[in-house]
Amino acid sequence: MNTILAPEQLAEEGRELYGRGDYAGAAGRFEQAAEGYRLAGEVVLAAEMANNVSVARLQAKDATRALAAVEGTAAVFQQAGDRLKQALAYGNRAAALDALGRLDEAEAEYGRSSALLKELGENDLRADVMKALTALQIRSGRNLEALASMDIGLAGVKNPSLKQRLLTKILGFVRKQLKLG
Repeated sequence: MNTILAPEQLAEEGRELYGRGDYAGAAGRFEQAAEGYRLAGEVVLAAEMANNVSVARLQAKDATRALAAVEGTAAVFQQAGDRLKQALAYGNRAAALDALGRLDEAEAEYGRSSALLKELGENDLRADVMKALTALQIRSGRNLEALASMDIGLAGVKNPSLKQRLLTKILGFVRKQLKLG
């Protein structure tokens, strides 16, 4: 006998699978939950699950499907007025593009995410986005831009960790040596 699970149950199973490191299994559950929410007319919840699919697919090293999953979700969140989820969707799309080597597009999406997170005062999340952007810029051989991105990302962190404080001091030293600040 097949039991039909509610989207909430599927989402919970997805979170459990993700926590156990079964990223492909988690993505499958999140996809099922997204479809259940879509059928119920819950487009925002469906978009949330699609973002979860994207994150899980990236962890499973399936960037193509991660990008496909996240496409269009930022627009859903924008229409719903949920700017935080919109910013996170931009970041998820950027990560998928980054993994696919589409670096210019990824950089633009990281920029959108960062700008929106800045407007929202979400400095810790913005620092994470800027860290990813910094890594992309380093891989692209744009080290000065990477330093600037890292500096921007760390600037708004309210309670920086020891590592973040050390990075801030190092960046200050580098700026001074380069006479940038």
